[in-house]
Amino acid sequence: MTLSHDVAGSGPAVLLLHSTVCDRRMWEPNVPALVEAGYQVVRCDLRGFGETPVPDRPYNNAADVVALLDTLGIERAALVGASGGGRVALEIAARRPERVTALALLCTALAGHEPGAELRAFGEREDTLIETGDIAGATDLNVDAWLGPEADGAVREQVRRMQRNAFDVQLAATEEFGQIRVETDLASIAAPALLVSGDHDFADFHDIAVHLTGVLADARHLALPWAGHLPSLERPDEVNSLLVGFLREAHAAA
Repeated sequence: MTLSHDVAGSGPAVLLLHSTVCDRRMWEPNVPALVEAGYQVVRCDLRGFGETPVPDRPYNNAADVVALLDTLGIERAALVGASGGGRVALEIAARRPERVTALALLCTALAGHEPGAELRAFGEREDTLIETGDIAGATDLNVDAWLGPEADGAVREQVRRMQRNAFDVQLAATEEFGQIRVETDLASIAAPALLVSGDHDFADFHDIAVHLTGVLADARHLALPWAGHLPSLERPDEVNSLLVGFLREAHAAA
């Protein structure tokens, strides 16, 4: 199965990997700026999100994404990952470092991270709402948790639609198949990396960015004082400038 996706522009490839609160629609404010800057931009929906159906067998997100790149004839790409999409980007970069030219990770998750008390409490509250059938309440909980003060009403509604769609698609599945977990060595990642965190996000994601800055061979961390967990939606113009500047620097160095 090929992940649902779209492609715009021409030039060096940039692959956008969405947060698991969202789907590929989260990148709508960012695609035009990247295309204008001279990049071929690919965005996809992971399994069970957006227009990609839930898995019908055990699967691996990183393998799915690499298969998509193969289908599109893209040998190398810069990866931009938000939250859970960042975790997928890290696995790709560790398993297939020759395929990755740069990593921009926005409030990235990390495989094996042990959540702090606040993040655990959020997860427990979400589970309770879902178990009692209050999907609207679980959706609102996610919107409130993951967006910072810069997000306006339109952005909040956009995230609400994406999160509700993910709940509806995934909860309707008659069978649940888990991911195939693959052990990776993050120290094998050679691509330059930009790690972004938001001061209004859960502390876990700041801590992950700091940790990765010490693990990856070529990484720097930027903490955004205004941002929540989804800065590319909260201040897209600012994040667009940040991404274009980083990608140009990374490609020039390469």
